[in-house]
Amino acid sequence: MMNDAKKIKRTNKTYHNALYSLFFIHNSSSGQALIEAMVSISILTVGFLGILGLLSQSLSLNRVVSNSYVGTYLATEGLEIVKNIMDSNTIQGNAWNTGVGDCGSQVCEYEADYQSLALSANQDRALYFDTMADLYSYSGDKATGYHRLIKIEKLNPDEIRVTSIVSWPERGGANSSVDLEDHFFKWRP
Repeated sequence: MMNDAKKIKRTNKTYHNALYSLFFIHNSSSGQALIEAMVSISILTVGFLGILGLLSQSLSLNRVVSNSYVGTYLATEGLEIVKNIMDSNTIQGNAWNTGVGDCGSQVCEYEADYQSLALSANQDRALYFDTMADLYSYSGDKATGYHRLIKIEKLNPDEIRVTSIVSWPERGGANSSVDLEDHFFKWRP
């Protein structure tokens, strides 16, 4: 009987140790799982915040690039307007530079839009966007911050320098501008 009592005691002790270790492991692993979940959520949150910051910066830079793109094409349009006036002079049989750079000083400042048949003195007016025609001009329905200045300098009787400068305000108060320059020559006798 004594032997049976020892067996029961040993079995109870083994059973007790097994239960104790089961609960001990379960309790310690559930706390560890909670900590691991918190660390995982923190890492995911930091990752998502990084992605949102990157998207915000990308959208901001997209606006800057879009403004520069429009400014460059408006400056190019300024050069094309002067070129069209000189071509019209040649077709009509006038001097090639009639109405271009004859303001009485070395450097003349003008403004013009795509509808201009002649250059007019610079008044520092902003360009408007005409939503019906989908073009920029000095008469439109949507005000923009773009200003175009066309500078013409006579270098000699057969050459003029045309500089088209477009400036606009950026977000945050900074000003941006695009300066394009071209030289035109009297190439016909």
